[in-house]
This record gives sequence, structure tokens and C-alpha cells, in this order.
Amino acid sequence: MSQQPIKSKAKMKGTYGQARLPVARSYVLPPGRRRALWIGAALAMLAAGWLLVDFFYRDAHLISTGELSSGHALLENNCGACHDAFDTVQNERCETCHEKLGDEIGTYSFTAHYLYRSGDFENVETSAHEVPCATCHGEHGGRDADLTTVSNGQCQACHFDSFDDDHPQFSFAANDEPDRSGITFAHIEHIAELMDQEALDDVEQACLYCHNAQPDGRNFEPISFDRHCDACHLTIGTATPRLPIQGSDSGSLGVLSLEAIREQGGVGTRWSWFANPNELQTVGSRIRKSPLHHLDPWVLHNLRRLRTRLLPDAGLADLLTATPNVPEHEVKNLYREALATLEEQAVGLRGRPEPAIQEELERITSMIESLGRRIEDPLVDLDETDFLLALDSSDAHVTGEQAEAIHALVDSLTGPCQQCHEVENATIVRVQDDQQTLRHAEFDHHAHILQARCLDCHNEIPIEQAIAEGAEIDPAEDQASIQNLPKLEVCQDCHSDRRAVNDCVTCHVFHPDKDRSNQMLLYTSAGAG
Repeated sequence: MSQQPIKSKAKMKGTYGQARLPVARSYVLPPGRRRALWIGAALAMLAAGWLLVDFFYRDAHLISTGELSSGHALLENNCGACHDAFDTVQNERCETCHEKLGDEIGTYSFTAHYLYRSGDFENVETSAHEVPCATCHGEHGGRDADLTTVSNGQCQACHFDSFDDDHPQFSFAANDEPDRSGITFAHIEHIAELMDQEALDDVEQACLYCHNAQPDGRNFEPISFDRHCDACHLTIGTATPRLPIQGSDSGSLGVLSLEAIREQGGVGTRWSWFANPNELQTVGSRIRKSPLHHLDPWVLHNLRRLRTRLLPDAGLADLLTATPNVPEHEVKNLYREALATLEEQAVGLRGRPEPAIQEELERITSMIESLGRRIEDPLVDLDETDFLLALDSSDAHVTGEQAEAIHALVDSLTGPCQQCHEVENATIVRVQDDQQTLRHAEFDHHAHILQARCLDCHNEIPIEQAIAEGAEIDPAEDQASIQNLPKLEVCQDCHSDRRAVNDCVTCHVFHPDKDRSNQMLLYTSAGAG
């Protein structure tokens, strides 16, 4: 029996498990697998090295999904400026640079978006559909990318699906109740008169005679009495009827003469020293003013006195020349008007040494400073109730018979005014002269006039039928309260998938006004970065 050769140690089997079962070493770690591991390690080291080179020397092209826009180009190599590790961009990162105002309602916040153009603080409420800034303003689109351009899909994710199908009706067109205009006005009557006086052949030339476009062609200037109405109304022959003069008895009912106003003096009577006394003719115990001026100070002063008899506690409403009934987005105009009145009153009190006058001047100056600060801050919620009159008759200090007599005198005093204006509670009703009806959208008249005429769209009042065709029109169809603005269907005739563009951003500019960003000190002060 021959002896078996002893196997080399390199070829001896190893063992594994508690049973110490034999196994070859090459079975545990085959030569081919060892080679693959070495190659994989080498490739991993090569890839890591290439990533480091790319990150430090090639602007991280392999990691980034694309170049940043021009506004963020300096952050190209600083991913941490916007990104947390393995996370999307959060609003707080955007606010680091874009929010420097330090107020509760940030310029770029959703709250500011809701307020944009409307100025209606009732719109400020958190929505469950709010998303981070980066959801709509996506980066890495290249240097020429416009971050304010948002696709329809991004808008439609939260809003309606299509302008053609389910876009809501314009708010002014959806309102069944016409807005109160505060003025008596008939378009057809005025257009016919204007065409006759100016020898105009085109109805729309008469429209544009009063509706003057702003330089950019988007909106129109407010109607101005001095510019549009003065030529025909309140001419030199316009006068009040002969009105009773208030006698020495303080309880008698009447108006004050110019001499009496000067003698009484007081806040807000400085105008009386510059008024022309020849415009007031006194015959016995009655007085007549001719001619009358728009916002005639003598009429307004006596009107305010009569209103005080009816409503002693008028508050800030006494600082206004008309009623405080304005849309919510125009409340700031009330404060501006009140501020102008206070400033005029302060001018009349300066230089008076009397202690009582100086005390009144100090109070007025304090109100001016307070109102000025509130007006300048566009994100302060201004409360129009400060100007509301106490209309409850139980608060009045006059009997029913006395109130009736006061209202009769008010009607006589404001008779010439009431040819155009409405008077209510001894106060002229404010005229709604704001023509910028779209609060959450933009409209360019200049671009549209090349495709359509004015009356092609503004046709709720049948002006062409009355002027060009001579049709009889019901006066109810031509009132100042009718805005004569096009409904949604008029826009949809042209703006559709097959015709003019109907993208959301064509009309809607959701981003807030950037005027407040001009406060440069906020960006240069310590800790602003």
C-alpha cells in the first residue's frame, strides 16, 4: 500500500461552523471576486476624486441640475445658502435675503400676495394650499431664466383648471347690485352734447375726451371736475337760492355770512380771509352766493355746521368733505384727506400765542404725525370705522321737527350741487372716481385697442344704439352706477387655446409691489445680511 502525498498548506481546506466542516480557502474568497473588489474600490476612489474636482474647480456641474438664474449666480458654489442637506429649499432661506422689513406681513409672504392691489385686510388668512416659494419659483433653469414666470400647471395645481371653462366671473360683473356711484350722470346725454359742441364724428372720441389713458396705456386717470366738467357746470351764473342768515339768537336756524365766519374764527376758517366778499350778496336777513365753485368752502363750512346740529359726535368724519363710504381698498384716501385738513388747520393756528390755541395746535400736530406714519406704511390695517357718522337718530340732540327744518335748509344750500351730487345726512355722498376695477390682474388697453374698439367690449350701456342708430333708451340702462365693464365672456371670445394666449400670467401678476424694497437702509444696516 503506497503512502498518499501530503497536500501543501496552501491547498488544505479550511473549516467552518461548529461541526468544523471542511471547505477550500478559494471557495470562501474566489480569485475572481477579489479582482472585482479591487476594481470597484479603484473606480469608487476615481469617482470620489472626480466629484471633488468637479465641486471645487467645475462649479459642481455633476451635482447641480443646472445653472442658477442671473439674480442668484453668485450663489452657484454655495449650495448651503439655499439648501439644507437632502432637503428642498425652505422659505426661511429665501427670507434671509429677500425680507428685510422686519414687519409681521413680509413683502414676499403669502399674506402680502393676498393684499397685493386689493388692500383688503380681510383677505389676509392662512390657506391650507400655501406652498414654499421654490414650488413656483424653481431655480437651475439657466442664467436667462425668469423666476417670476410661472406655468399654468403650477397655478392650476391650486386654482381652477382653465380660463375657457371654469374661470370665475369678474367680481364686478358677478355683483347683481350695481355699485353706488354717488353722482347723477347719464353717459348718452353727455356724449351727445360733447359731440355737438366739439363737432366730433366718432362716438369713441367723445368717450376718450373724459376717459384719459395713463402714459402706459393700461389704466385711466380719475375723472376730474376741473378738467372734464368745469367748462359746462358751475358757470358764472350758478348761484344758491336766498338763504336765511343765522341771527344773534344762537338757536335760530340759518347760514353764516362771511363776516360772521371771520369773526368767529376757529379751526378750519383760514380760507375766509382769502374769499371774495363780492360773491355773497345780502338782502335783508337773507344771503345768496354767486358764483359757486367746486368744493366751495363757504357751502362746505355751513354744511358742516348743519351736520353738527344733526350729528354732534361726527368724529373724524368732520375732517372730510364728503361721506366716508369708500371701497375697502381705498380707505387710505380717507386718511389722506383727513391729514390734508389737519395740516391746513395747523397752518391757521401757528403764530397764535393764546394757550388754548397752542394746546389745540399740539393736539392737531400729534394727530398729523400719527396719521402720517400709518398712511406711509402700506401694510397697516387702516380702519374706516373711525370716519363713520353716528347715524342713529337717538344720538341726535334735535327734535324731529328741528331735524326736518335742518334737512330743508341743507337741500336749499346744496341745490346747485345736487344737479350732479347726492346729499345724505347733510353730507355730500362721495363720488367713486376710481377706474382701476381689476384688483388682482393687469390689463393693457394699449395692446387691445389695435384689435377692438372701446365699445366692442364696453357695451353694457347701449351708447352706440342711442347715438349712431337713434334708438330710444330706457334711462335705467344709462346710470352712473352702471360700470359698463366687459364680462368674462367678452375676454373669452379672443383668449382661448386656439386664438390669443390665455396663460394665467398673461393677466395675473401675483408678486407684491416692490416699492418698499427701496428702503436701502434696511439692507446696509448691521445684521441685515
